[in-house]
Amino acid sequence: MINKDKKAVILVVDDEKSIRDSMNILLSNTYEVVFAVNGLDAIEKVKEFSPNLVLLDIRLPEIDGIEVLRCAKDIDPDLEVIMVTAMNTVQYAVDAIKSGACDYITKPFDIGALSSLIAKLLEGQKLKKQNLYLKEEIGKNYRFEKMIGVSPEMLEIFSLISQVSENDSTVLIYGESGTGKELVARAIHNLSSRSNNLFVPVNCAAIPENLLESELFGHERGSFTGASERRLGKFEIAEGGTLFLDEIGSMPLAMQVKLLRAIQEKEIERVGGQKTIPVDVRIVSATNINLLEAVKKNEFRADLYYRLNVIPINIPPLRDRKEDIPVLLKHFLDFYNIEFGRKVKGFSDDCKEALINYDWPGNVRELQNLIERLVVLSKDNLISEEKLPREIRRVGGNEPIEIESDQDSMNLRLASMKFESEFIKKALEKAGGRKNKAAELLGIHRNTLIQIEKKLKEQND
Repeated sequence: MINKDKKAVILVVDDEKSIRDSMNILLSNTYEVVFAVNGLDAIEKVKEFSPNLVLLDIRLPEIDGIEVLRCAKDIDPDLEVIMVTAMNTVQYAVDAIKSGACDYITKPFDIGALSSLIAKLLEGQKLKKQNLYLKEEIGKNYRFEKMIGVSPEMLEIFSLISQVSENDSTVLIYGESGTGKELVARAIHNLSSRSNNLFVPVNCAAIPENLLESELFGHERGSFTGASERRLGKFEIAEGGTLFLDEIGSMPLAMQVKLLRAIQEKEIERVGGQKTIPVDVRIVSATNINLLEAVKKNEFRADLYYRLNVIPINIPPLRDRKEDIPVLLKHFLDFYNIEFGRKVKGFSDDCKEALINYDWPGNVRELQNLIERLVVLSKDNLISEEKLPREIRRVGGNEPIEIESDQDSMNLRLASMKFESEFIKKALEKAGGRKNKAAELLGIHRNTLIQIEKKLKEQND
């Protein structure tokens, strides 16, 4: 049981007494504060006190802050570390972030910003710990039905699936192509009381408009040209089970009226038929478009939207749940090793980094297809970065850096500024101009990003 009164432990590592005194005044009322005056002392304190967070000065006697950071992360990989640096050592802080620091602050620092950053990091740490129990309950740490995930977003979806499986409410699944909407629908069915009956998928976007009514409701013999015999529709086939309507946003308006009536009245009429047929099916739908926007544009019926959207489930794209990529890589590697009788052991560190940094516009489906190809074509035990498509290597940030030959560009400070500016620019482009998202991609706090941009602008001016 968690002791709510227990204070988080913060280790402050700085050889300046004035800084240690300031931190003591700022933090001691809220947290348990431990101090270290040099690198060796800091490493021992990490072992002794198991702090929740470390404020670590980069410039230290005996062992510098970067080496202390690496040792601390070896002791506790989940340890949150904020680097403290002077303005003229910002590049060292960027190197520290690459080595595992979560953020950095510059001297003299803003007390309010530092307090907010510490509180946010500790709250995030608490949420991670609270998720451990749920992960264990799911089994094998990352598997739920045929879905893979350890991110908080996927764990929440797994929990929601378990809840909605207990009733017959209509479910509307939102998600980009390749995120696994049908897997979610199948999981809902498999965990429900309808699992002994059929799960029947229908891709509304793949069926011509003039055939969709017959596909769903069936038709009588002679009802239209080519109807040489009676044919049951998907509603009747799914009797007692689940009907999954994929890409529901592609359904024509005229057909939407008939679908709404079938759902509300729980009965259908075959094309060319003269009688109503009662049906007992659960409706689960999916879409990769914003249906509410489609309603506003009169491209989707509002009454049908509200009838389908009783329980919405949003599947985030893979780029927004990077934590899931390593376990997906292992899962698909193991699967295709068995499938093709291969013995590929894994991925090089550079290869794995590039795969994690890539945005995966095709989501899990794109990743799965790539791993299949890599396993089939691999001649080595380890898949190297050079085997990846160029666009993934480039996004991974491992393409060679070109250095200009003129004297100005060879100035270390100017080169560092240029690199940092270009790196931030690329992150903002990937994030669509959103600073919160760009900061997340860079692994820093939004306020830190704003400070760096301001500093770079001042230096350029």
